[in-house]
Amino acid sequence: MSSTAEEGPASLVSVAGTDTDTAVADLAGMYAGRAWHSGRTDGDYWYRYVGIGDERMSVRRSQMHGSLRGDVAVQGEVVVQWIDAGTATVDVGGDAVQMQPGVPTLFPIERRFDVEYRDWDQRLVHLDRDLVLDVASERYLVDDTVDFDRSTPPTAGAITRWRGAVATSVQALRTSGSGSLAWHESQRAVTSALLDLYRFRAEAVPPGWGEHRNARIRAAVEYLHAHAHEPLTVSDVARVADLSVRGLQEAFQRTLDRSPMQYLREVRLRRAHEDLLAAHLGQVSVADVAARWGFTHMGRFSGEYLRRFGEYPKQTLRR
Repeated sequence: MSSTAEEGPASLVSVAGTDTDTAVADLAGMYAGRAWHSGRTDGDYWYRYVGIGDERMSVRRSQMHGSLRGDVAVQGEVVVQWIDAGTATVDVGGDAVQMQPGVPTLFPIERRFDVEYRDWDQRLVHLDRDLVLDVASERYLVDDTVDFDRSTPPTAGAITRWRGAVATSVQALRTSGSGSLAWHESQRAVTSALLDLYRFRAEAVPPGWGEHRNARIRAAVEYLHAHAHEPLTVSDVARVADLSVRGLQEAFQRTLDRSPMQYLREVRLRRAHEDLLAAHLGQVSVADVAARWGFTHMGRFSGEYLRRFGEYPKQTLRR
């Protein structure tokens, strides 16, 4: 049987078939796949992939009686997957993780990795990067980086909340449609549940952050996030916040328990981490990335990086 495609009011994709070459052609393009191979296991070979939603969030189901292996990269999205049947392995730079049935697993963000599946029934949720940052901003002082700690498995309670939020969103889409307020709010609920699954690496929003009394320090923080790649002084930031240098220093110490320049250094450290995650070994060096973000002493940079991310910069680059 050849590949088929169907459309519905909220359908993004629906493909199915019984041919291995067509399966690779249908599926690899959705995940920037290269060097994909699909084969038979026992019995008849077949595959099916369906997805509903929109560009901000989609819920998908992938099934195959057969095997599939190859590499994957997703850009501009955060993808959560879990399997209900079969086997699946995600391998990032030789660090292979065997997926457990029913346990949501984050795709590595903004980097290429290898996958291998066999006789599977898989669910996936694709979330737009900007949606994740927008919802995360309710809890965290976000800059432009999306960084989750994938090393700690989610709790049973977090998984239950996640699956409940996803199920509710599908119901909202089917009953109210993609233009409805119910669908819009369910997208945010799913994203909020994601933040309970895996820890988002960012500074938690201090108490009272949204109040008027913190408007100037909020402006300073937003400026630091937007201009972290530029040479900045405390005077530059104070001028944007309409504060004296002393007033800015006191506001940061009182609200964030650090100086503006210490906060800026942490922002740059996160940007360096994101660049190292996205880089390919041999195309860039740790020293190049460190220098790009203003770190000139490699020993201090490596030490700070280790304390923040639990590994040395060179380990991130090699993954």
